[in-house]
Amino acid sequence: MQESIRPYQSTDREQLLELLRLNTPTYFAPEEEADFIEYLEQHLEEYFVVEGAGKIVGCGGINYLKNNTEARISWDMIHPDFQGKGLGSRLTRHRIDCILEHPKVRVIVVRTTQLVYPFYQKSGFVLIKTEPDYWAPGFDLYHMEWKVR
Repeated sequence: MQESIRPYQSTDREQLLELLRLNTPTYFAPEEEADFIEYLEQHLEEYFVVEGAGKIVGCGGINYLKNNTEARISWDMIHPDFQGKGLGSRLTRHRIDCILEHPKVRVIVVRTTQLVYPFYQKSGFVLIKTEPDYWAPGFDLYHMEWKVR
């Protein structure tokens, strides 16, 4: 099966919410759904979906901060049936490539959990700090960075 990455469209919203629900409570707390909806409605900058098998099987975004010197990889998720097949790595690499087109960006930040941070370590991100129960009880913040320039 060949997956493709394309920009998010507002008509994708319901499929993305279903994707989030499929990853809850394994990777997301139930209360994070409201945060994701707010993100899609108010904080979207660059967001991508991965299509495969006739449906959306992954998604993830980029936000730019600090006068565009910092890029944040945000709201990544892969359908449980497609995890461990390289899609997360492809989506992360796609976003890093998009970020590298912005010459002012000096650092790429990922704010994730203890459940997923090893994935980002394999991609070259370095753990900077942790904060217990940041996202929800049992979901700690793992702040990671990748220096660009």
